[in-house]
Formats: sequence, structure tokens, C-alpha cells
Amino acid sequence: MDGNGRWAARRRRPRMIGHRAGARAVNVCIDFCLERGIQALTLFAFSSENWGRPAEEVGALMKLFLNALEREVVELERRGVRVRFVGERSRFSGPIQQRMQEAETRTAHNERLHLNVAASYGGRQDIAAAARSLAEDVAAGRLHPEQIDETAIGARIALADLPPPDLFIRTGGELRVSNFLLWQLAYTELWFTDTLWPDFDAATLQQALDDYAARERRYGLTAAQIVARQTPTDTKDAPSA
Repeated sequence: MDGNGRWAARRRRPRMIGHRAGARAVNVCIDFCLERGIQALTLFAFSSENWGRPAEEVGALMKLFLNALEREVVELERRGVRVRFVGERSRFSGPIQQRMQEAETRTAHNERLHLNVAASYGGRQDIAAAARSLAEDVAAGRLHPEQIDETAIGARIALADLPPPDLFIRTGGELRVSNFLLWQLAYTELWFTDTLWPDFDAATLQQALDDYAARERRYGLTAAQIVARQTPTDTKDAPSA
């Protein structure tokens, strides 16, 4: 969700005005997903690198984050949204950690939309945590090194219980993934737009989905193999087995 600061700068306003406007765009995306039956939405709210920003901006972001948690969770619960946070939450203040836990507990039974908020998150950090967890099991004798494969690592990665993302969207004109869901994005389709996050609306989101729908996802196979998989085999004259 990139471009809050530049959006504010173009209007000669403080950066926090841009962050507040960006919070409204989050609600647009949630509404869109609920209306169209999209089952999972993951938002990159605050990266592990963002802690290096000016202390004043980080403090204001934390206050905005806390206020959003207090204000939105009841409505999200009512609408069937399950809220989950991924990242190093231990770096947040006690009150924010408490609100995170309360939001997760309160919405844990919901299934209409899985809303995942990546906060104090980094993709490399995620993979390192999975590797550390596996190493601890090996050291304790619960796991043999030869048992560590892609499946084993994938099971320890954040959001392992959800399918990999189908579509990655980045606003703000930058053409990079910026350490977001590095493991999970291996075969995700990427879509970039110059639109700044506070200006991101349902029409832009629909444009991204239309572009995605026109693509052919091959997962390393050839186009002919994909067609063959999708074409029903005529078994009328085939022998029975």
C-alpha cells in the first residue's frame, strides 16, 4: 500500500494526512472483496524496515493503527471477516499487542473473508523464522535433516493454512515486491499501478482483476500442457479397467 506520503506531499500536507487517507482505501478493498466473494486479502501495513523511519512518523502510525483496531473490529466481526496479524508483534507496544490479540480472538470464527495484516513483517524474516523453527526440531531430535523439504518449510511460513496469493498488487509506481511474502509469491501474478494508495478505488482494483483474468498461469508447464489438462478426454471407446 504505497504512496501515502507522496499523496500528502502533492497537497502540501503532513505525511500523516496521507496515512489517514490510506486507511480509507483499506475499507474500499475490504468492501470490494466481500461483494465479489474474494476469500483472502493480505495488506502490507508496516514492514520490518519501516521501524527505521523518523520516530515522530512511527509514533503517529502506531496511534493510527491502535485507533483503527479499536474502531473497526466490531464491524469486521459483524460482516464475517476474520482478522489475523503476521510479523514480529513483540516490537509493538503492549496496548497494540493486546488489541491485536482481541481482534484475532473476536473474529476467529469468521470465514467470509480472511483479512491478513502484515505488520512489522518482512519476507526474509518470515523464511528465517521458519528455518529456525525447523532447526530447533532437528536439535531436539523431533525431525531429521533429510525430512526438510519445500513442504516442511512451507508449513512453517506465515499464512501456511491459506492458499498462496493469486494476485499481488502494488500501488505508487514502484516496480518491486519490497520483501513482502517472498516465499508465498513464487507463482503469484504481479500487477503494478502508478495510482497512489489513497487514490486506490474499486475501479482500479477491478482493472487489476480484469488484467489477471486475461493471463495464462502455467506454473512452469508449457501452454500446450495447460490446454491438455483443461480439455476433457473422450473416453467413449476406451476399454474399461
